[in-house]
Amino acid sequence: MSTPTLELRGATDELLDQLAEVVREGRTHAEPPPYDDPMSFYEKDPDLRVAKWLRAVWRGRGRVEPEAWRLYFVVMVDGRPVGEQTLSGVDFATLGTVTTFSWLSTDLRGRGLGREMREAILHLAFGGLGAKEAASDAFVDNVGSNAVSRALGYEPNGSDWATRQGEPALLNRWRLTRDVWEQRRRDDIELHGVDACHALLPLA
Repeated sequence: MSTPTLELRGATDELLDQLAEVVREGRTHAEPPPYDDPMSFYEKDPDLRVAKWLRAVWRGRGRVEPEAWRLYFVVMVDGRPVGEQTLSGVDFATLGTVTTFSWLSTDLRGRGLGREMREAILHLAFGGLGAKEAASDAFVDNVGSNAVSRALGYEPNGSDWATRQGEPALLNRWRLTRDVWEQRRRDDIELHGVDACHALLPLA
């Protein structure tokens, strides 16, 4: 996928190897901590942090079943890998719902790229894969993620508890319907390789 300011490229081992430097340098983190447990990014040892992150990605890429699948993309800005964006489906053929997850290098936050990444992956979900609804969640103190969801037309969908570094923390849950996305869909996001997704994913 490509937008006027970034690309989402399939997370090949080569791209993950390049992105690993961002993980090793700890530029995945934020305050307050944005991730629930377990999360490799909370690992203090840089090499172990990278190893755990890569193992999680490899496991996720290897599972493509009707019950659950996950697509991994590396975020590219000016030809440089700067983050990760994923799209997951659980019982997608029946429910038509997806969830998203992302992180962006600390040196590029605050420039609107988080929203751009989300809009790109939603374009794939709704425009490319035919999703009916997209979900997202974020801790209540994750101002950036909650602001992106609100700005893109997501509706509040309750709350839930999760652990964050072993401590309980409250999550906001959000949902975006296809109808709302259609009203806001952009015409400057390009999709590439969608036929391959249809061939490999259990979408119907």
